[in-house]
Amino acid sequence: MKDEKAFLVKKHLKRLKKVEGAIKLVGGRGEFEGNVEILHDGRWGGICDDEWDLAEAKVICRQLGYKNGTIKFTSNGHYGPAKRQFWMDNVYCDGSESEIISCRFDGWGKHDCEFSEAAGVTCGEFQEVKHEGSEKIKKSRKNNLMLKFPDSLKIRISGGRIKEEGKVELQVNEGKWEFICGDGWSLLEAMAVCKTLNLGYANNAFQTTYFGGKLGNSSYSNIKCKGNEEVFKDCLYDLNSTGICPGKDLAAVSCTKNAPDLVIDHVDIMRTAHLEDRQMFFLQCAMEENCLSSEAYRIQRDNPNNWHLETRRLLRFTARIFNTGTADFRPLIPKHLWEWHMCHMHYHSMEIFATFDIFNEKGIRVAEGHKASFCLEDNQCLPGVEPRYACANFGDQGISVNCSDIYKFSVDCQWIDITDIKPGVYSLKVVVNPEFKVPEMSYENNAAVCMFYYTETLGTVTNCSVQLP
Repeated sequence: MKDEKAFLVKKHLKRLKKVEGAIKLVGGRGEFEGNVEILHDGRWGGICDDEWDLAEAKVICRQLGYKNGTIKFTSNGHYGPAKRQFWMDNVYCDGSESEIISCRFDGWGKHDCEFSEAAGVTCGEFQEVKHEGSEKIKKSRKNNLMLKFPDSLKIRISGGRIKEEGKVELQVNEGKWEFICGDGWSLLEAMAVCKTLNLGYANNAFQTTYFGGKLGNSSYSNIKCKGNEEVFKDCLYDLNSTGICPGKDLAAVSCTKNAPDLVIDHVDIMRTAHLEDRQMFFLQCAMEENCLSSEAYRIQRDNPNNWHLETRRLLRFTARIFNTGTADFRPLIPKHLWEWHMCHMHYHSMEIFATFDIFNEKGIRVAEGHKASFCLEDNQCLPGVEPRYACANFGDQGISVNCSDIYKFSVDCQWIDITDIKPGVYSLKVVVNPEFKVPEMSYENNAAVCMFYYTETLGTVTNCSVQLP
């Protein structure tokens, strides 16, 4: 009990003294959940959800003192849109760090995020002392009670300038039309709305009050869709979150008849996968983009004189991405915000275009890679289709309909650093557009899941299948 009281006093004193790197959770139903805010230069700011996952959530909860309970990570402004500037983006932890500022990130204030991309966590439950001599009071989050909508569900959008846009309204059993809380609303949910109304595909998922309306005690909240639902009633909603909306924004959509549709070439992954042992001296440019495992950066930090002589083992493979949709795939970031990368001599138009993960037999991720700051271009097109996008000379970037963007295995970061895993049987998962931030006709062909057989001298990728991420 004394240790718990000491922790709570220390935690609150750290906030009051405004210590650099202090964190807090906002927008939740208690101190144990919410969007993450961090203190830098005496000002609070948010963390963007790019690359945000369970490893980062564990560091946040550990830093706040939560050692027990279920830990979850949230994205897409699950606890409301960010209320302040973003201080951190592309945070990458290995899960062992004691504080989030010990993880790698792009630099203070460097980001390309919108307010709806706030990262958050749920740290389970904890006990707090009410006052001296009193009993402990337990502050616990209600368990999510995810339910499917009844068959009587009706849906409409209203308030837009055209019929393809507006806030989303739901009606059950001929009752009152209810709005939806915008917190956590994403393209996956918007896609189900547009399909149900025969308006094509989702072009935007808004968290806004622009289209009018006001949330009430019976408004739906915490709605989750997988992305492959044909009708909205197949999605789930949280009964215990009804009427709760920290951000106060409504869920809204805009729909379009045409959209891109990326398909990953799983055969090319199997055909080109191989191992390479490479000295870190030749990987310095890739290290600037966080393309090696955390252990490589620890070696660089702890052995500043000879780290470049160390060797890393890489699983390399080619990624061929074909656009089979009816519209070009374009980067989310406007061209004037693209970042020039001196090492690779081209502009980067996407923060995260693809992720590469290796899982053990228990489903635990043991190695990861990604294509950060991707350069999109038409490398190969079907006969009769002229390529239109190229990275050179600050050209427009994208993938045209019936064209492929090909990143060959010889290109920097087209690998997973597997130096620290033992030989065995694993699964490999390659996902394009993994955060679902660019709208597509379907996400059911964005992932390739394969078997990875690894020995001391050989790595083989086989039995790949294309599926929903």
